Amino acid sequence: MPKKCRFCRDHVDEISHKDASLLKGFINERGKILSSRITGVCSFHQRRLSQAIKRAREVALLPYETR
Repeated sequence: MPKKCRFCRDHVDEISHKDASLLKGFINERGKILSSRITGVCSFHQRRLSQAIKRAREVALLPYETR
């Protein structure tokens, strides 16, 4: 049985950039956005997720990539 996207399963329409605790689960320890292969998120929600992460970085809720 194929893995289903967690956002599709829970019928999530919008991913908020204000929910930093949710978004932290989709970035690695260096601050990079994890791919959908690793997280199991569908392409529609992966695009929404990356946009929310980028917006959270702009308002300093999440870190940019660190070296």
